[in-house]
Amino acid sequence: MIMKRFSPKRDIQLIHGDCIAVLNKLPENSVDMIFADPPYFLSNGGMSCRAGQMVSVNKADWDKSKGLTKDFEFTLQWLDACKRVLKDTGTIWISGTLHNIYQVGFGLQYLEYKILNEISWFKPNAPPNLSCRYFAHSHETLLWARKHAKKPHKFNYAKMRQWDDKIAPKGKQMRSIWNIPLTPPSEKTHGKHPTQKPLELLKRIIISSTDKGALILDPFNGSGTTGVVAKQLGRKYIGIDKDKKYLELSKKRILAV
Repeated sequence: MIMKRFSPKRDIQLIHGDCIAVLNKLPENSVDMIFADPPYFLSNGGMSCRAGQMVSVNKADWDKSKGLTKDFEFTLQWLDACKRVLKDTGTIWISGTLHNIYQVGFGLQYLEYKILNEISWFKPNAPPNLSCRYFAHSHETLLWARKHAKKPHKFNYAKMRQWDDKIAPKGKQMRSIWNIPLTPPSEKTHGKHPTQKPLELLKRIIISSTDKGALILDPFNGSGTTGVVAKQLGRKYIGIDKDKKYLELSKKRILAV
């Protein structure tokens, strides 16, 4: 396990290693919020559309299913490790699709998290379905849960009412459907990751459920979008990833803030 601290205030940490092993070494009850973008297990040899071109849906070996039982065991393990490091009032956000989100939801219930919301992230510019045998996949699901059933959690309700959203305009309660386009090329100038999330998505998540100075953790750091937004918004950040090249990409993006 290699830990890298590179911000002047030492409030940004990027850690190279297996997320479960690293989480088990972090202090208990120390993290205010977790955003997790785990493997969706959808790298099955199929095809998709990107920029008008037919491309493989395969991301890497880490996104390939090992079978329902092993996939669910892995989901339970990282969810349990996340629960240990969360503060008693902490919350966790998890993204997914039909390929993995039902395992995640059951895992949250099995480990006695309290599920707070199910958010549908609608992608207005999602690619078409090339097989023409299904509805076009145009959304991802976000599950928001807190560590304990009876202990309060942070929700900046007033700030969410002031958000200018196409579905719920400024001054109205923000709905559980979020209209956010796919990650634009302008957010990929330092390099690309196959599952990179848009900055707008993480801004809503972080502002809604934390205050300045909070410690945010991402066990599947990827391109570091969570860390970029955390730094923009004055939060502390820990990102964990197995792949050194993506940690270097994250470092470039975070330092550019």
